[in-house]
Amino acid sequence: MTNKTRKCPMCGKPRSAEHNPFCSTRCRDRDLLRWLDDGYAVPGPPAPPNNPSED
Repeated sequence: MTNKTRKCPMCGKPRSAEHNPFCSTRCRDRDLLRWLDDGYAVPGPPAPPNNPSED
């Protein structure tokens, strides 16, 4: 049985319990910024246009 240390998803360094799943505040903040800047996307069909239908 091998003891694998899980790595930070941003930089690959060993994770810190304080910043789990990241290694530092810097990597945690980089990930948050990526979410806020639409750097990540959930796959799926495109959303319908937000135009109210006219009767």
